[in-house]
Amino acid sequence: MQLAGKTALITGAARGIGLAFAKAYTAEGARVAIADIDLARAQEAASGIQGAVAVRMDVSDQASIEAAVGEAAEGLGQIDILINNAAIFTAAPISEITRADYQRVFDINVGGTLFTMQAVAAHMIERGIKGRIINMASQAGRRGEALVSVYCASKAAVISLTQSAGLNLIAHGINVNAIAPGVVDGEHWDGVDAFFAKYEGKAPGQKKKEVGEAVPFGRMGTAEDLTGMAVFLASDAANYIVAQTYNVDGGNWMS
Repeated sequence: MQLAGKTALITGAARGIGLAFAKAYTAEGARVAIADIDLARAQEAASGIQGAVAVRMDVSDQASIEAAVGEAAEGLGQIDILINNAAIFTAAPISEITRADYQRVFDINVGGTLFTMQAVAAHMIERGIKGRIINMASQAGRRGEALVSVYCASKAAVISLTQSAGLNLIAHGINVNAIAPGVVDGEHWDGVDAFFAKYEGKAPGQKKKEVGEAVPFGRMGTAEDLTGMAVFLASDAANYIVAQTYNVDGGNWMS
């Protein structure tokens, strides 16, 4: 019960990694707000988690962010922890990147992280909450990849935002850190695999098999592999940790 009495807002939490975080947090005693652009799916997810509430949030829209943060704070009483998990993926060679794709990825992955963090931090500062903010980065933010330039750049920006926000908000007693997963299995990988099938001429499922076999640990990660770090960074044990990004990737990247 490391998070007993705490409350958490988790974006993109109606499925996958975000939902795994919600379940892990409630198992540790927290109450959670499941925020997602798909309200029906968020409500369905929340219905299976005791004490959870569902809110609709489009992290690319400022009004939606502010409304969702207010609704979550009202439903939970306050927000002690934020996990910025909502994100999208895209891939293309440099010659085929469109401005629309670039803007959409940065609006969600970078802008969504920044402005949700801003809104929750304002709530924490106003109420004197010594809170925790956890941003979801990626091993893709640690390096470039030939077909994944926009996504890689967006996650590098998340790492940088974590550093800057961490240095700024610790003055208010708010710890900001990030998690950088490696290749994590889940339904989103069907879309990722399709990009590589298109641009590398691979059979469906081939890229997924290759990246899983390349992980030093011996397999792709799961959403549950990330929950221990998410619980730790939200707990009192991480009180002195500020502006860091932790790799949880089975040994894929060392930094």
